[in-house]
Amino acid sequence: MRPPNGNPPPDHLPSETGDSETGDSETGDSETGDWPSHSEIEPQETRNLLLLASHQILLRLGWIFKTESVIMPAFLDTVAGAGWIRGCMPVLNRFGQSVPPVFCAARLSALSHKKRALALFTSLMSGPFAVLAVVLLAIGGERRSWMPALFLALYFAFFIFNGLYHISFGIVQGKLIRPTRRGHLLLLSTFWGSIPAMGCAWWLMPGWLETPSTGFACLFGFVAVCFFLSGLSAMLLFEPPDIPDEPSQPDRPDQPTVRSRGSIVETWRTLRGDANLRCLVMVAILSGSGLIIFPHYQALARERLGLSGGHLMLWVVTQNAAVGIFSLVVGPLADRRGYRLTLRLLIFSSALAPALAIMFSHLPNGGSLFWIVFVCLGIMPLVLRMVINYTLEICPQADHPRYLSTVSLCLAAPFLFSPLVGWLVDVTSFDLVFLTTIGLTMLGGLMTFRLEEPRHHVKPPPPGTIGMGADE
Repeated sequence: MRPPNGNPPPDHLPSETGDSETGDSETGDSETGDWPSHSEIEPQETRNLLLLASHQILLRLGWIFKTESVIMPAFLDTVAGAGWIRGCMPVLNRFGQSVPPVFCAARLSALSHKKRALALFTSLMSGPFAVLAVVLLAIGGERRSWMPALFLALYFAFFIFNGLYHISFGIVQGKLIRPTRRGHLLLLSTFWGSIPAMGCAWWLMPGWLETPSTGFACLFGFVAVCFFLSGLSAMLLFEPPDIPDEPSQPDRPDQPTVRSRGSIVETWRTLRGDANLRCLVMVAILSGSGLIIFPHYQALARERLGLSGGHLMLWVVTQNAAVGIFSLVVGPLADRRGYRLTLRLLIFSSALAPALAIMFSHLPNGGSLFWIVFVCLGIMPLVLRMVINYTLEICPQADHPRYLSTVSLCLAAPFLFSPLVGWLVDVTSFDLVFLTTIGLTMLGGLMTFRLEEPRHHVKPPPPGTIGMGADE
């Protein structure tokens, strides 16, 4: 584990393997020096892992009915239709996820029970969809001029709560689950979550999409229920209270107070003091450019290939299945070989989605092949999970909120250009926008070669300890 200045403390030893892509030993027993933070956590780790997996499975069950690449932009197109309005979605998405966590990181870090924040923000995520469902039922599916503005406002509110949820989940995961089992948690929640999610989508979504007057209301109501239940499940976690940090001393200026750690100034200090974090931010920004064009995939298929309606359900199920299947490889790979290598492979692979979308849109039979694009889109959620897990591993546990919020805030910068991207789609072509995205994604993959492997700085386990691999 590295401190924020980027230099490992003297008592940290390199891994036994010396491999450039793996930092733990062949048995996967290496452990970071600051886990667990409380003596009662380790005996309850398996229970917490299963509860966190169940929590995310419920969340995933709702999320499939509001996918950012299919359902949400398709609904907005039914009430608006302009590319620049569709382009507002990634801006609101990323701004909501990135800015509020910066100002809340210190408060979340100071909480004695982090699971309460996780439960609260997950439950609050259900609110905007409950409101949207009620409004749609009230107007009976009629098109109203104020509907796009209301939708975007609720969409923004949801992602404020979602951003606070992500940092809360990262903090809880960092406290309760050891680094070499976080990939296993990803596998459990993603693979096993995809099965009921696909089943519900296959069963419910076609009928709801065939009746637009009430169908979207049913979709969003289902999302609200799943998110609320997911929030309640987080309260079942076993979490001993944290011991409050000692107040900073006047002669220790390097130790920020709780009040200052959540500021923009502290975010800048964090970036300035950690070269590896700056590199990670650039990797995340470049590879995250693929998220900006997420709302435009379904528009490309509709305008060039005439695909809509029932195809939406097929794409949602395909993308969800792909995420689940990829997690079977990504989770164990991350636990055994580290997050740097896994992140690199995922970023390069994510460039396939825009490339195939453009290619299929020009083929005579491209409509029958377009579902393959959504297989590749299943990679992008895993890229974001790898960024979060890598961030957790490059700093001490006390700095998890600050590092996570810093990465999240920096990710917001390119999304300011999202409406411009939507406008360019309207006035130029999908091809220009998608090809530019491919180039930025590939550059992000190349930047991963400059990242450090945090597991080169972990402490070896004490002699005689039981192995702590991902398969236990």
